[in-house]
Amino acid sequence: MSVEHLTEQTFDSAVASGVCVVDFWAPWCGPCRMQGPIFESVAAETEGAKFFKVNVDEAPAVAGRFGVQSIPTILVLKDGVEADVRVGVTAAAALKAMVASAR
Repeated sequence: MSVEHLTEQTFDSAVASGVCVVDFWAPWCGPCRMQGPIFESVAAETEGAKFFKVNVDEAPAVAGRFGVQSIPTILVLKDGVEADVRVGVTAAAALKAMVASAR
């Protein structure tokens, strides 16, 4: 599955149902650039979950709503409700475990 980029306008409807994994990031962030390929590969390998990226510079209200203060932050939502969160670069195995526990 491909990763979709969300904005403040598209966020709520995109994550309203199902298991959604959101990577809060910024292009100037070194650790975010490390997280990106990991996130993309897990998204490609994972069935039954939607994967999204939110640029915190372009969607600060969304980041603020979830208390994102450091990036990268990975947020897992189940039917729009926070199920898990990790701050910092998250390994593929840990990311897959987060998705599995939210199902």
